Amino acid sequence: MHWKKSNRLEKLPPYLFTEIEKIIAQKRKEGKNLISFGIGDPDIPPPRFILESLAKEALNPKNHNYSFSQGEEEFKKAVAEWYKKRFNVDLNPETEVAALIGSKEGLANISRAFLNPGEKILVPDPAYPVYLNGATLLNDNIPVFMPLLEENNFLPNLNELNAENVKMMFLNYPNNPTGAVIDEKKLKEIVEFAKENNLIICYDNAYSELTFDDYVAPSILQIDDAKEYAIEFHSCSKTFSMTGDRIGFAVGNAELIDGLIKVKSQIDSGPQIYIQKAAIKALESYTSAQPPSYIKERNMIYKERRDYLVKELNSMGLKCNKPKGTFYVWAKCFDNSINFVRKLLEVDVIATPGAGFGKYGEGYVRFALTIPLDKIKEACERMKKIL
Repeated sequence: MHWKKSNRLEKLPPYLFTEIEKIIAQKRKEGKNLISFGIGDPDIPPPRFILESLAKEALNPKNHNYSFSQGEEEFKKAVAEWYKKRFNVDLNPETEVAALIGSKEGLANISRAFLNPGEKILVPDPAYPVYLNGATLLNDNIPVFMPLLEENNFLPNLNELNAENVKMMFLNYPNNPTGAVIDEKKLKEIVEFAKENNLIICYDNAYSELTFDDYVAPSILQIDDAKEYAIEFHSCSKTFSMTGDRIGFAVGNAELIDGLIKVKSQIDSGPQIYIQKAAIKALESYTSAQPPSYIKERNMIYKERRDYLVKELNSMGLKCNKPKGTFYVWAKCFDNSINFVRKLLEVDVIATPGAGFGKYGEGYVRFALTIPLDKIKEACERMKKIL
């Protein structure tokens, strides 16, 4: 029996990595020693106190019942307290916080709550694919692309955007894949843009705690009047190296939070209670706006990796700057990005072609810093043989 896929599924862009994945799979079968800069999954584990809390809470039978779709009250309160300490933003945990099964599902679900089929969404390009695929195309909405260009420091040029009949926009800083960062001045311009065009701002702040060189990532909710237009998405994945635990949260405008929860209540039963309780311990480890020592130490490890890789890539003829946020290096490869990645595979090195993040990602390659420094050094020696 052959089944025709739905129209919305057929709208998804073609998967660009099919051939590359076949090469990788074959090399693994052959026992090749692959070094992967591909996926942004932290290799530095969560601190021990989080693991101990997770083990303790998982042993409590009461923590294996259904959670509320919006999250447990104590978790939402911990999120609100963390926002107050970290960003000096006041949130009502009852109405302005929702728990998520990782921020990805919240990003994909928010447009279902407020847009009808055929309505438009401003989508950054290049970008994390969920904004286009999960939030826009699979919800039968129409993307209006916001180019993030190197000459604009990978920030949107608001003067060139056509927001006519657009209902929503996605933004993400510190940015995946480019590593670009944003300041409060630019965030104010974005809030004013949303006011003028009556837009919902969906702000993905998953990398706020992964920054370098004295840069401190802001929350869009720190901007005056932002809460009238914005919902911000966060996650414990990158902050606390809890990617596999699938625990995140959305905060901001109460009406937007309410709509998101109504969608979620028809789809899921909230994150596991024992994971929410472990995440509470993680959030409570912040005693001020300054990150705790284990996060500072973790960021120093990523910084050392970043500095080494950027220096080596530039010496090989690629062009890249030191990102002030995320654990990605976005390198200009002066080639078709898939061809370039295919070339790296000749020496058993894996990276992600920029074309996978959108039209304006072509000509770039993303390297994730989620492998030890000795492996980065070995990968660089391999790449020097062919670059």
